[in-house]
Amino acid sequence: MEKCQLPHLILLFFLVLILCESRIHAQNVPTNSLENGEHYRKAAEQGDAAAQCNLGCCYANGKGVPKDADEAAKWWLKAAEQGNAVAQNNLGIYYESKTALPKKNAEAVKWYRKAAEQGFAQAQSTLGDCYREGKGVPVSHAEAVKWYRKAAEQGNATAQYNLGVCYTNGDGVPKNDSEAVKWYRKASEQGIAVAQWNFGVCYYGGTGVAKNTIEAYTWWLLAGGQGHKQAKSFLAVIEQQMTRDQIAEGQKLARSFKPRIAQTEGTPSPGNISVETNPKATGTGFFITDGGYLITNKHVVEDASQVRLATSSGMISAKVLKVDVGNDLALLKAEGKFTALPVAASRAVKLGAAVATVGFPNIGMQGFAPKLSKGEIASLSGPVDDARYFQISVPVQPGNSGGALVDERGNVVGVVSAKLNAAAALAASGSLPENVNYAVKSSFLLSFLESVPTVASELKEPNTKEEKFENVVKSAESAAVLILVY
Repeated sequence: MEKCQLPHLILLFFLVLILCESRIHAQNVPTNSLENGEHYRKAAEQGDAAAQCNLGCCYANGKGVPKDADEAAKWWLKAAEQGNAVAQNNLGIYYESKTALPKKNAEAVKWYRKAAEQGFAQAQSTLGDCYREGKGVPVSHAEAVKWYRKAAEQGNATAQYNLGVCYTNGDGVPKNDSEAVKWYRKASEQGIAVAQWNFGVCYYGGTGVAKNTIEAYTWWLLAGGQGHKQAKSFLAVIEQQMTRDQIAEGQKLARSFKPRIAQTEGTPSPGNISVETNPKATGTGFFITDGGYLITNKHVVEDASQVRLATSSGMISAKVLKVDVGNDLALLKAEGKFTALPVAASRAVKLGAAVATVGFPNIGMQGFAPKLSKGEIASLSGPVDDARYFQISVPVQPGNSGGALVDERGNVVGVVSAKLNAAAALAASGSLPENVNYAVKSSFLLSFLESVPTVASELKEPNTKEEKFENVVKSAESAAVLILVY
Protein backbone atom coordinates (compact mmCIF):
# COMPACT_ATOMS: atom_id res chain seq x y z
CA MET A 1 0.00 0.00 0.00
CA GLU A 2 1.36 3.40 -0.92
CA LYS A 3 2.19 5.59 2.06
CA CYS A 4 0.64 9.04 2.52
CA GLN A 5 2.96 11.94 1.99
CA LEU A 6 3.54 14.09 5.10
CA PRO A 7 1.80 17.30 3.86
CA HIS A 8 -1.26 15.23 2.98
CA LEU A 9 -1.18 13.58 6.39
CA ILE A 10 -1.02 16.92 8.19
CA LEU A 11 -3.99 18.23 6.22
CA LEU A 12 -5.86 15.02 6.91
CA PHE A 13 -5.57 15.41 10.67
CA PHE A 14 -7.29 18.77 10.57
CA LEU A 15 -10.01 17.50 8.25
CA VAL A 16 -10.97 14.62 10.52
CA LEU A 17 -11.18 16.60 13.76
CA ILE A 18 -14.73 17.30 14.88
CA LEU A 19 -15.81 19.68 17.59
CA CYS A 20 -17.53 18.25 20.65
CA GLU A 21 -20.47 20.64 20.43
CA SER A 22 -24.04 19.50 20.02
CA ARG A 23 -25.99 21.08 17.16
CA ILE A 24 -29.56 20.00 17.67
CA HIS A 25 -33.03 20.28 16.18
CA ALA A 26 -36.00 21.36 18.23
CA GLN A 27 -37.72 18.01 18.12
CA ASN A 28 -34.71 16.33 19.75
CA VAL A 29 -35.06 18.22 23.03
CA PRO A 30 -37.62 16.43 25.19
CA THR A 31 -38.00 19.13 27.84
CA ASN A 32 -39.30 21.58 25.28
CA SER A 33 -41.77 19.28 23.54
CA LEU A 34 -43.82 18.60 26.67
CA GLU A 35 -45.43 15.69 24.82
CA ASN A 36 -46.03 13.59 27.91
CA GLY A 37 -46.05 14.69 31.52
CA GLU A 38 -45.35 11.14 32.68
CA HIS A 39 -41.93 11.45 31.03
CA TYR A 40 -40.88 13.73 33.90
CA ARG A 41 -42.72 12.16 36.81
CA LYS A 42 -40.09 9.68 37.99
CA ALA A 43 -37.31 12.26 38.03
CA ALA A 44 -39.65 14.82 39.59
CA GLU A 45 -40.58 12.45 42.41
CA GLN A 46 -36.88 11.87 43.04
CA GLY A 47 -36.41 15.61 43.58
CA ASP A 48 -35.05 16.75 40.21
CA ALA A 49 -35.97 20.45 40.01
CA ALA A 50 -35.97 20.70 36.21
CA ALA A 51 -38.28 17.68 35.94
CA GLN A 52 -40.58 19.12 38.63
CA CYS A 53 -40.76 22.39 36.70
CA ASN A 54 -41.52 20.64 33.42
CA LEU A 55 -44.11 18.36 35.04
CA GLY A 56 -45.80 21.50 36.36
CA CYS A 57 -45.82 22.93 32.83
CA CYS A 58 -47.41 19.72 31.56
CA TYR A 59 -50.23 20.06 34.10
CA ALA A 60 -50.64 23.75 33.26
CA ASN A 61 -50.98 23.02 29.55
CA GLY A 62 -52.66 19.60 29.72
CA LYS A 63 -49.81 17.85 27.92
CA GLY A 64 -49.99 14.12 28.59
CA VAL A 65 -51.80 14.71 31.89
CA PRO A 66 -55.13 16.33 32.82
CA LYS A 67 -54.99 20.11 32.83
CA ASP A 68 -54.80 21.18 36.47
CA ALA A 69 -53.44 24.57 37.53
CA ASP A 70 -53.26 23.64 41.22
CA GLU A 71 -51.34 20.44 40.48
CA ALA A 72 -49.02 22.50 38.27
CA ALA A 73 -48.43 24.92 41.15
CA LYS A 74 -47.63 22.01 43.49
CA TRP A 75 -44.76 20.86 41.29
CA TRP A 76 -43.57 24.39 40.58
CA LEU A 77 -43.40 25.03 44.31
CA LYS A 78 -41.17 22.00 44.77
CA ALA A 79 -38.84 23.20 42.00
CA ALA A 80 -39.03 26.84 43.07
CA GLU A 81 -37.96 26.00 46.60
CA GLN A 82 -34.84 24.43 45.08
CA GLY A 83 -34.10 27.70 43.30
CA ASN A 84 -35.40 26.88 39.82
CA ALA A 85 -36.00 30.29 38.23
CA VAL A 86 -38.48 29.10 35.58
CA ALA A 87 -40.63 27.49 38.26
CA GLN A 88 -40.38 30.60 40.44
CA ASN A 89 -41.61 32.75 37.57
CA ASN A 90 -44.42 30.33 36.74
CA LEU A 91 -45.46 30.24 40.38
CA GLY A 92 -45.67 34.03 40.29
CA ILE A 93 -47.94 33.85 37.25
CA TYR A 94 -50.09 31.27 39.06
CA TYR A 95 -50.56 33.44 42.15
CA GLU A 96 -51.21 36.56 40.09
CA SER A 97 -53.90 34.83 38.02
CA LYS A 98 -55.48 33.00 40.96
CA THR A 99 -57.02 36.06 42.58
CA ALA A 100 -56.69 39.83 42.67
CA LEU A 101 -56.40 39.92 46.46
CA PRO A 102 -53.39 41.99 47.64
CA LYS A 103 -52.09 39.07 49.69
CA LYS A 104 -51.91 36.88 46.60
CA ASN A 105 -50.32 39.68 44.60
CA ALA A 106 -47.66 39.91 47.28
CA GLU A 107 -47.07 36.16 46.97
CA ALA A 108 -46.72 36.55 43.20
CA VAL A 109 -44.20 39.35 43.67
CA LYS A 110 -42.23 37.18 46.09
CA TRP A 111 -41.66 34.54 43.43
CA TYR A 112 -41.16 36.99 40.58
CA ARG A 113 -38.44 38.63 42.64
CA LYS A 114 -36.66 35.34 43.32
CA ALA A 115 -36.59 34.54 39.59
CA ALA A 116 -35.68 38.11 38.66
CA GLU A 117 -32.73 38.15 41.05
CA GLN A 118 -31.39 35.11 39.21
CA GLY A 119 -31.45 37.04 35.94
CA PHE A 120 -34.67 35.56 34.51
CA ALA A 121 -35.71 38.25 32.01
CA GLN A 122 -39.45 37.56 31.92
CA ALA A 123 -39.67 37.77 35.70
CA GLN A 124 -37.64 40.99 35.68
CA SER A 125 -40.05 42.53 33.18
CA THR A 126 -43.08 41.41 35.17
CA LEU A 127 -41.59 42.68 38.42
CA GLY A 128 -41.17 46.03 36.70
CA ASP A 129 -44.91 45.95 35.89
CA CYS A 130 -45.70 45.22 39.53
CA TYR A 131 -43.76 48.27 40.70
CA ARG A 132 -45.24 50.50 38.00
CA GLU A 133 -48.82 49.42 38.78
CA GLY A 134 -48.47 48.88 42.53
CA LYS A 135 -49.42 45.21 42.38
CA GLY A 136 -48.23 43.54 45.58
CA VAL A 137 -45.69 46.33 46.20
CA PRO A 138 -45.89 50.12 46.62
CA VAL A 139 -45.75 52.05 43.34
CA SER A 140 -42.16 52.94 42.47
CA HIS A 141 -41.27 54.08 38.97
CA ALA A 142 -37.57 54.01 39.83
CA GLU A 143 -37.80 50.33 40.78
CA ALA A 144 -39.86 49.65 37.67
CA VAL A 145 -37.15 51.21 35.50
CA LYS A 146 -34.48 49.21 37.31
CA TRP A 147 -36.13 45.87 36.49
CA TYR A 148 -37.24 46.89 33.00
CA ARG A 149 -33.65 47.79 32.18
CA LYS A 150 -32.29 44.45 33.39
CA ALA A 151 -34.80 42.58 31.23
CA ALA A 152 -34.44 44.94 28.26
CA GLU A 153 -30.68 44.49 28.17
CA GLN A 154 -31.27 40.74 27.88
CA GLY A 155 -33.47 41.31 24.83
CA ASN A 156 -36.93 41.12 26.42
CA ALA A 157 -39.06 43.09 23.94
CA THR A 158 -41.87 43.93 26.36
CA ALA A 159 -39.40 45.44 28.81
CA GLN A 160 -37.71 47.35 25.99
CA TYR A 161 -41.03 48.95 25.05
CA ASN A 162 -41.90 49.77 28.66
CA LEU A 163 -38.47 51.29 29.23
CA GLY A 164 -39.05 53.46 26.18
CA VAL A 165 -42.35 54.65 27.67
CA CYS A 166 -40.60 55.52 30.93
CA TYR A 167 -38.10 57.69 29.03
CA THR A 168 -40.91 59.32 27.03
CA ASN A 169 -42.88 60.23 30.17
CA GLY A 170 -39.98 60.79 32.53
CA ASP A 171 -41.27 58.08 34.88
CA GLY A 172 -38.54 56.94 37.25
CA VAL A 173 -35.87 58.36 34.95
CA PRO A 174 -35.20 61.80 33.43
CA LYS A 175 -37.24 62.41 30.28
CA ASN A 176 -35.06 61.56 27.28
CA ASP A 177 -36.58 61.26 23.81
CA SER A 178 -33.42 59.83 22.26
CA GLU A 179 -33.29 57.03 24.84
CA ALA A 180 -37.00 56.39 24.30
CA VAL A 181 -36.38 56.01 20.55
CA LYS A 182 -33.50 53.62 21.23
CA TRP A 183 -35.71 51.24 23.18
CA TYR A 184 -38.74 51.63 20.91
CA ARG A 185 -36.49 50.66 18.01
CA LYS A 186 -35.29 47.49 19.74
CA ALA A 187 -38.83 46.42 20.63
CA SER A 188 -40.14 47.36 17.18
CA GLU A 189 -37.48 45.26 15.47
CA GLN A 190 -38.77 42.30 17.49
CA GLY A 191 -42.28 42.89 16.16
CA ILE A 192 -44.03 44.52 19.14
CA ALA A 193 -46.97 46.39 17.56
CA VAL A 194 -47.42 49.09 20.20
CA ALA A 195 -43.69 49.84 20.06
CA GLN A 196 -43.91 50.11 16.26
CA TRP A 197 -46.75 52.60 16.68
CA ASN A 198 -44.76 54.72 19.14
CA PHE A 199 -41.63 54.46 17.00
CA GLY A 200 -43.64 55.69 14.02
CA VAL A 201 -44.98 58.60 16.09
CA CYS A 202 -41.39 59.59 16.91
CA TYR A 203 -40.47 59.61 13.21
CA TYR A 204 -43.65 61.46 12.29
CA GLY A 205 -43.04 64.27 14.77
CA GLY A 206 -39.23 64.24 14.71
CA THR A 207 -39.12 63.44 18.43
CA GLY A 208 -35.78 61.98 19.47
CA VAL A 209 -35.00 61.18 15.84
CA ALA A 210 -34.90 63.06 12.52
CA LYS A 211 -38.36 63.52 11.05
CA ASN A 212 -39.04 60.93 8.34
CA THR A 213 -42.52 60.40 6.95
CA ILE A 214 -41.60 57.21 5.06
CA GLU A 215 -40.20 55.62 8.23
CA ALA A 216 -43.29 56.65 10.20
CA TYR A 217 -45.55 55.20 7.50
CA THR A 218 -43.54 51.95 7.39
CA TRP A 219 -43.77 51.33 11.13
CA TRP A 220 -47.47 52.22 11.21
CA LEU A 221 -48.08 49.76 8.37
CA LEU A 222 -46.37 47.06 10.42
CA ALA A 223 -48.28 47.95 13.59
CA GLY A 224 -51.58 48.20 11.73
CA GLY A 225 -50.97 44.84 10.12
CA GLN A 226 -50.95 43.37 13.63
CA GLY A 227 -54.26 45.02 14.45
CA HIS A 228 -53.09 48.20 16.22
CA LYS A 229 -56.16 50.46 15.88
CA GLN A 230 -54.44 53.86 16.11
CA ALA A 231 -51.88 52.87 13.51
CA LYS A 232 -54.64 51.72 11.17
CA SER A 233 -56.58 54.95 11.57
CA PHE A 234 -53.55 57.17 11.00
CA LEU A 235 -52.44 55.43 7.81
CA ALA A 236 -55.09 57.25 5.76
CA VAL A 237 -54.02 60.57 7.31
CA ILE A 238 -50.32 60.16 6.59
CA GLU A 239 -50.92 58.88 3.05
CA GLN A 240 -52.53 62.25 2.22
CA GLN A 241 -49.16 63.86 3.00
CA MET A 242 -47.08 61.49 0.88
CA THR A 243 -46.32 61.07 -2.81
CA ARG A 244 -47.06 57.82 -4.62
CA ASP A 245 -43.36 57.02 -4.71
CA GLN A 246 -43.07 57.57 -0.95
CA ILE A 247 -46.06 55.32 -0.28
CA ALA A 248 -44.60 52.63 -2.54
CA GLU A 249 -41.26 52.87 -0.74
CA GLY A 250 -42.90 52.56 2.68
CA GLN A 251 -44.91 49.56 1.56
CA LYS A 252 -41.78 47.93 0.13
CA LEU A 253 -39.94 48.40 3.43
CA ALA A 254 -42.87 46.96 5.36
CA ARG A 255 -43.05 43.89 3.10
CA SER A 256 -39.33 43.19 3.53
CA PHE A 257 -39.43 43.54 7.33
CA LYS A 258 -38.48 40.41 9.28
CA PRO A 259 -38.78 40.49 13.07
CA ARG A 260 -35.50 39.99 14.89
CA ILE A 261 -36.79 37.78 17.68
CA ALA A 262 -34.55 37.55 20.73
CA GLN A 263 -34.83 34.20 22.49
CA THR A 264 -36.34 35.42 25.73
CA GLU A 265 -39.02 33.66 27.69
CA GLY A 266 -41.95 35.56 26.19
CA THR A 267 -44.62 37.88 27.50
CA PRO A 268 -46.00 36.78 30.87
CA SER A 269 -49.70 36.15 31.22
CA PRO A 270 -51.84 33.62 33.10
CA GLY A 271 -52.21 31.62 29.89
CA ASN A 272 -48.53 31.71 28.98
CA ILE A 273 -46.58 29.44 31.32
CA SER A 274 -42.96 29.66 30.31
CA VAL A 275 -40.71 26.84 29.25
CA GLU A 276 -37.30 27.29 27.68
CA THR A 277 -37.29 27.81 23.91
CA ASN A 278 -35.41 25.40 21.68
CA PRO A 279 -31.67 26.05 21.26
CA LYS A 280 -29.82 25.60 17.99
CA ALA A 281 -26.76 24.24 19.79
CA THR A 282 -25.58 23.15 23.22
CA GLY A 283 -22.27 22.79 25.00
CA THR A 284 -20.70 22.84 28.42
CA GLY A 285 -19.10 25.66 30.39
CA PHE A 286 -17.58 26.12 33.83
CA PHE A 287 -17.27 29.02 36.24
CA ILE A 288 -13.79 30.36 36.97
CA THR A 289 -14.86 33.08 39.43
CA ASP A 290 -17.52 33.18 42.13
CA GLY A 291 -18.84 36.38 40.53
CA GLY A 292 -20.10 34.74 37.36
CA TYR A 293 -17.25 34.64 34.84
CA LEU A 294 -17.19 31.35 32.96
CA ILE A 295 -15.35 29.63 30.14
CA THR A 296 -16.42 27.54 27.17
CA ASN A 297 -15.18 26.96 23.62
CA LYS A 298 -15.46 29.70 21.07
CA HIS A 299 -17.13 27.31 18.64
CA VAL A 300 -19.92 26.62 21.15
CA VAL A 301 -21.14 30.23 21.23
CA GLU A 302 -20.30 31.06 17.63
CA ASP A 303 -23.04 33.03 15.86
CA ALA A 304 -25.15 33.16 19.04
CA SER A 305 -27.83 35.83 19.29
CA GLN A 306 -28.38 34.82 22.91
CA VAL A 307 -26.79 32.43 25.38
CA ARG A 308 -28.63 30.78 28.26
CA LEU A 309 -27.19 28.72 31.09
CA ALA A 310 -28.92 25.82 32.81
CA THR A 311 -27.73 26.07 36.41
CA SER A 312 -28.85 24.37 39.60
CA SER A 313 -30.87 27.53 40.29
CA GLY A 314 -32.63 27.51 36.94
CA MET A 315 -32.12 29.19 33.57
CA ILE A 316 -30.15 32.43 33.41
CA SER A 317 -28.68 34.55 30.63
CA ALA A 318 -25.00 35.05 29.89
CA LYS A 319 -23.09 37.46 27.68
CA VAL A 320 -20.08 36.61 25.53
CA LEU A 321 -17.39 39.09 26.57
CA LYS A 322 -14.34 37.97 24.62
CA VAL A 323 -13.17 35.14 22.39
CA ASP A 324 -9.79 33.67 21.51
CA VAL A 325 -10.26 32.36 17.98
CA GLY A 326 -6.82 30.77 17.73
CA ASN A 327 -7.27 28.68 20.87
CA ASP A 328 -11.03 28.16 20.60
CA LEU A 329 -11.85 29.81 23.93
CA ALA A 330 -14.68 32.13 25.00
CA LEU A 331 -15.17 34.17 28.17
CA LEU A 332 -18.78 34.69 29.30
CA LYS A 333 -20.41 36.56 32.17
CA ALA A 334 -23.58 35.72 34.10
CA GLU A 335 -25.14 37.61 36.99
CA GLY A 336 -25.12 35.93 40.38
CA LYS A 337 -22.93 33.98 42.78
CA PHE A 338 -21.55 30.63 41.70
CA THR A 339 -19.10 27.88 42.61
CA ALA A 340 -15.86 28.31 40.66
CA LEU A 341 -12.94 26.04 39.84
CA PRO A 342 -9.28 27.04 40.22
CA VAL A 343 -7.18 27.10 37.04
CA ALA A 344 -3.62 25.74 37.23
CA ALA A 345 -0.86 26.05 34.64
CA SER A 346 -0.71 22.92 32.48
CA ARG A 347 3.07 22.82 32.13
CA ALA A 348 3.35 20.55 35.19
CA VAL A 349 0.92 17.96 33.81
CA LYS A 350 2.59 14.61 33.13
CA LEU A 351 1.90 11.95 30.53
CA GLY A 352 -0.52 9.42 32.03
CA ALA A 353 -1.90 11.81 34.66
CA ALA A 354 -5.48 11.08 35.70
CA VAL A 355 -8.03 13.67 34.52
CA ALA A 356 -11.81 13.97 34.38
CA THR A 357 -14.57 16.19 33.05
CA VAL A 358 -18.21 16.81 33.94
CA GLY A 359 -20.41 17.91 31.07
CA PHE A 360 -23.70 17.65 29.22
CA PRO A 361 -23.32 15.38 26.18
CA ASN A 362 -26.17 14.60 23.78
CA ILE A 363 -28.90 16.09 25.96
CA GLY A 364 -31.59 15.06 23.49
CA MET A 365 -30.75 11.38 24.09
CA GLN A 366 -28.86 11.24 27.38
CA GLY A 367 -30.84 13.82 29.32
CA PHE A 368 -29.98 17.00 31.14
CA ALA A 369 -28.18 15.57 34.19
CA PRO A 370 -24.40 16.22 34.26
CA LYS A 371 -22.26 13.30 33.09
CA LEU A 372 -18.82 12.33 34.44
CA SER A 373 -16.04 11.03 32.19
CA LYS A 374 -12.53 10.16 33.35
CA GLY A 375 -9.31 8.99 31.77
CA GLU A 376 -5.65 9.95 31.36
CA ILE A 377 -3.41 12.36 29.51
CA ALA A 378 -2.64 10.27 26.43
CA SER A 379 -0.23 12.74 24.86
CA LEU A 380 1.27 16.10 25.76
CA SER A 381 0.47 17.39 22.30
CA GLY A 382 -2.53 17.39 20.02
CA PRO A 383 -3.10 16.61 16.34
CA VAL A 384 0.10 16.82 14.31
CA ASP A 385 1.97 17.56 17.59
CA ASP A 386 0.04 20.80 18.15
CA ALA A 387 1.43 22.09 21.47
CA ARG A 388 -1.82 23.87 22.36
CA TYR A 389 -3.63 20.61 23.07
CA PHE A 390 -3.53 17.53 25.24
CA GLN A 391 -4.67 14.28 23.72
CA ILE A 392 -6.92 12.66 26.34
CA SER A 393 -8.45 9.23 26.79
CA VAL A 394 -11.45 10.80 28.53
CA PRO A 395 -14.60 9.73 26.61
CA VAL A 396 -16.37 12.79 25.22
CA GLN A 397 -19.43 13.27 23.03
CA PRO A 398 -21.18 16.15 21.27
CA GLY A 399 -22.16 18.58 24.03
CA ASN A 400 -18.96 18.08 26.07
CA SER A 401 -17.28 20.99 24.31
CA GLY A 402 -16.18 23.69 26.71
CA GLY A 403 -16.10 21.45 29.78
CA ALA A 404 -13.35 21.69 32.38
CA LEU A 405 -10.64 19.03 32.30
CA VAL A 406 -9.62 18.70 35.96
CA ASP A 407 -6.70 16.94 37.61
CA GLU A 408 -6.55 14.93 40.85
CA ARG A 409 -6.40 18.15 42.88
CA GLY A 410 -9.54 19.55 41.29
CA ASN A 411 -7.65 22.14 39.25
CA VAL A 412 -8.58 22.97 35.66
CA VAL A 413 -5.73 21.84 33.42
CA GLY A 414 -7.58 21.98 30.11
CA VAL A 415 -10.79 22.76 28.23
CA VAL A 416 -12.43 19.88 26.34
CA SER A 417 -12.55 20.87 22.69
CA ALA A 418 -12.57 18.19 19.98
CA LYS A 419 -12.37 14.54 19.05
CA LEU A 420 -11.12 12.59 16.07
CA ASN A 421 -13.87 11.88 13.57
CA ALA A 422 -14.13 8.10 13.49
CA ALA A 423 -15.78 7.88 10.07
CA ALA A 424 -13.26 10.19 8.41
CA ALA A 425 -10.34 8.44 10.07
CA LEU A 426 -11.66 5.04 8.94
CA ALA A 427 -11.99 6.26 5.38
CA ALA A 428 -8.48 7.70 5.43
CA SER A 429 -6.55 5.00 7.29
CA GLY A 430 -8.70 1.89 7.10
CA SER A 431 -9.02 1.60 10.88
CA LEU A 432 -11.20 3.15 13.56
CA PRO A 433 -9.60 5.47 16.12
CA GLU A 434 -10.26 4.49 19.72
CA ASN A 435 -11.21 7.32 22.04
CA VAL A 436 -8.93 10.00 20.57
CA ASN A 437 -10.00 13.34 22.05
CA TYR A 438 -8.40 16.73 22.68
CA ALA A 439 -8.42 19.53 25.24
CA VAL A 440 -6.94 23.02 25.03
CA LYS A 441 -4.19 23.33 27.66
CA SER A 442 -4.94 25.57 30.63
CA SER A 443 -1.75 27.57 30.12
CA PHE A 444 -3.32 29.00 26.97
CA LEU A 445 -6.50 29.70 28.94
CA LEU A 446 -4.50 31.60 31.57
CA SER A 447 -2.77 33.65 28.86
CA PHE A 448 -6.19 34.50 27.44
CA LEU A 449 -7.47 35.55 30.86
CA GLU A 450 -4.44 37.74 31.53
CA SER A 451 -5.76 40.04 28.81
CA VAL A 452 -8.80 40.70 31.04
CA PRO A 453 -7.28 41.98 34.32
CA THR A 454 -10.62 42.23 36.15
CA VAL A 455 -11.13 38.52 35.61
CA ALA A 456 -7.54 37.44 36.22
CA SER A 457 -7.58 39.18 39.61
CA GLU A 458 -10.61 37.14 40.72
CA LEU A 459 -9.24 33.70 39.83
CA LYS A 460 -8.94 31.21 42.67
CA GLU A 461 -5.52 29.97 43.74
CA PRO A 462 -4.84 26.42 42.47
CA ASN A 463 -5.20 23.57 44.94
CA THR A 464 -1.87 22.13 46.07
CA LYS A 465 -3.06 18.93 47.74
CA GLU A 466 -4.71 15.90 46.21
CA GLU A 467 -8.41 15.54 46.95
CA LYS A 468 -10.65 12.53 47.24
CA PHE A 469 -11.97 11.77 43.78
CA GLU A 470 -15.58 12.19 44.89
CA ASN A 471 -14.74 15.71 46.14
CA VAL A 472 -13.09 16.58 42.83
CA VAL A 473 -16.19 15.38 40.99
CA LYS A 474 -18.50 17.33 43.30
CA SER A 475 -16.56 20.56 42.71
CA ALA A 476 -16.49 20.03 38.94
CA GLU A 477 -20.21 19.31 38.92
CA SER A 478 -20.99 22.42 40.98
CA ALA A 479 -19.05 24.63 38.58
CA ALA A 480 -20.34 23.04 35.35
CA VAL A 481 -23.27 24.53 33.41
CA LEU A 482 -25.19 23.47 30.35
CA ILE A 483 -24.91 26.16 27.68
CA LEU A 484 -27.87 26.70 25.35
CA VAL A 485 -27.17 28.74 22.23
CA TYR A 486 -29.90 30.59 20.29
